[in-house]
Amino acid sequence: MLEKIKKIGVLTSGGDAPGMNAAIRAVARSCAYYNLDCIGVYRGYQGLIEGDFELLSARSVRNVINRGGTFLKSARSQEFRTKEGRAKAHENLLKAEIDALVVIGGDGTFTGATIFQDEFNFPIVGIPATIDNDINGTDYTIGYDTALNTVVEAIDKIRDTASSHNRLFLVEVMGRDAGDIALNSGIGAGAEEILIPEEDKGIEQMLYSLERSRKSGKTSSIIVVAEGEKSGKNIFELAEFIGENLEGYDIRVSVLGHMQRGGAPSCYDRVLASRLGVGAVEALMKGESKVMVGISNRKVTSVDFEEAIKGQRELDKELRRVLNITTV
Repeated sequence: MLEKIKKIGVLTSGGDAPGMNAAIRAVARSCAYYNLDCIGVYRGYQGLIEGDFELLSARSVRNVINRGGTFLKSARSQEFRTKEGRAKAHENLLKAEIDALVVIGGDGTFTGATIFQDEFNFPIVGIPATIDNDINGTDYTIGYDTALNTVVEAIDKIRDTASSHNRLFLVEVMGRDAGDIALNSGIGAGAEEILIPEEDKGIEQMLYSLERSRKSGKTSSIIVVAEGEKSGKNIFELAEFIGENLEGYDIRVSVLGHMQRGGAPSCYDRVLASRLGVGAVEALMKGESKVMVGISNRKVTSVDFEEAIKGQRELDKELRRVLNITTV
């Protein structure tokens, strides 16, 4: 397969994540190391359809490893969802003499890659990059560690205000379908309770936890709320509910929003992105396709796209147990 692949395209798709630039850099540098051409595709799958390509040399990706976001940009492409759009993308790849693709993103990115590979038998390897850490087959996704650090830093600052004014803060973090950010940041920041999509403990349990905290002498509290938690109330309705059912709380709401996606990637995310970028190029050179390269037990591994996107990973019950013990 080595002699067949001479030019590799790389794109980023879906929500941006800190460390995507480091992954692009690793792909470009790996191509240079193995005497392959690397072609950057701007704006994800839409860029494939429009033929928005640029040659990436080892030097053209200098000074990007420390930058958040993705310099190749990301965009949603309705046209790529159609067979005609995908055919146009394939035609552009053939015209540019691109032999294989590395796609960097999450489950939506991998779903599109799976369909494309099935239709045109075009070699594709994926790199998991999403702050939600919700991809099967890898212990961590690029961007997750940075997002966690951002959230914990923000909660630490919010706690200063909560303690100064004896307030209860509800802090909403990203996680529509996965509660990894909420669970881990909640433990790391010393939250009194968390609400996550994977389990519906009921808001009565939340009230019980708050009452228990107050009886134990706590004069301020932090509740971390994943945006997809199952109470059926948004965070402002939750705050109102608490105010109606527990007297004596001065309640505030903080929605961290897209700040969780920004900022310079952590050292861990830079190293992870570098390892997976090299792994993706080497997987293509070995003839692998329709797989994601991930990290498992500290080793780079390959996982079929279908396995990667088949569903959510199970909640780490040990972390929930640790939270329950450390919030007494």
